[in-house]
Amino acid sequence: MAVATSFIQPRHKTLCFYGVPSTGQAGVTYRRMQKFTQLEQTKNPKEHTRKYVDEANERTDVVGYSPQIAYAFDKHNNQEVLADIIKITNNEYVGETAVRTLVWVDTATGEAVQRDYSVIPNSEGGDANVYTYSGTFKATGEAVHGTASSTDNWQTITFTENT
Repeated sequence: MAVATSFIQPRHKTLCFYGVPSTGQAGVTYRRMQKFTQLEQTKNPKEHTRKYVDEANERTDVVGYSPQIAYAFDKHNNQEVLADIIKITNNEYVGETAVRTLVWVDTATGEAVQRDYSVIPNSEGGDANVYTYSGTFKATGEAVHGTASSTDNWQTITFTENT
């Protein structure tokens, strides 16, 4: 007789990839976001609440979302993703120059969600032992659902939009 087991997906199996702008050519390379000490999504649903005169209770509907991702990392050398965020922070990029594409991937299934985010730096240097950075990625576009594949053990990905 087979014993039923539950499967809880470990955090390290849901990865995020950052669209690092390619130098000298159009496009981006989606690189795994490594060395982050925080990478937490918040959906921030937008609600519409109303009370009908013929009902005792209010009704609430979700009418939109304003997703954001809190991030924090220790500064490491030779990490393209970290270097790009540090460049945005140090050069105080604004507008479209601070927008990057992120892709969340469930590596167990290959399901992926791609979205553009503004990089919003918050603080740096707050740890006495290592140099740290923190901030928020705030959504600037719609979610695009698709799949991701990798030929290098999830160091980089190719994203394919669902049709």
